[in-house]
Amino acid sequence: MTDFFSVFIPLFFILFFLTAFFGKSFIVSKKIGKNPNVLPEDDSAYGLIGRYFKLTLLFLFIYTVVFFFFPYSILQNCSINFLENNTIKYFGMSLMILSLIWVLIAQFQMENSWRIGIDEELKTELITTGLFKYSRNPIFLGMLMSLTGLFLTLPTFISLSFFIISNILIQIQIRLEEEFLLKQHGTYYLEYKKKVRRLI
Repeated sequence: MTDFFSVFIPLFFILFFLTAFFGKSFIVSKKIGKNPNVLPEDDSAYGLIGRYFKLTLLFLFIYTVVFFFFPYSILQNCSINFLENNTIKYFGMSLMILSLIWVLIAQFQMENSWRIGIDEELKTELITTGLFKYSRNPIFLGMLMSLTGLFLTLPTFISLSFFIISNILIQIQIRLEEEFLLKQHGTYYLEYKKKVRRLI
């Protein structure tokens, strides 16, 4: 069973990165004529959040690759034993698969408005239909779902730390985006904000 999950987990995140980040970025860049990754590289607080996001994703990828090669060492040294249960693991795996489907649907519904970060150059449409009728941030919700699934599938202190760190960064990023959307869309965004919850 461990051998199966040691293959599934890195393959899942490779697929997640290739489709939800690189693939979608490539498609949108072709349509709008610019890179949709607009996270700043400066020394501002927002730029710092962007760097932490990138580092977290990098270390997450490294973690899953190390788990592929040394699954038993990681489980032996870092495992949260009371969560080592096949039913929990399969639930976590199902949550990971669902999270990717959820994120891809949300990205499809955003069409050319999808960005990594806040685009201050081009005004994007405020999407309020589809999954956005139920969550103001379905993509961030999907990312948290995937990390919850990772923790349940691979219940280690490292997996838990990725969830906690990512949750903090996402919560900060959401609030930065909310301030920007309020400036860009005004009362329209306020009305939407009253009707739909931040995550779910």
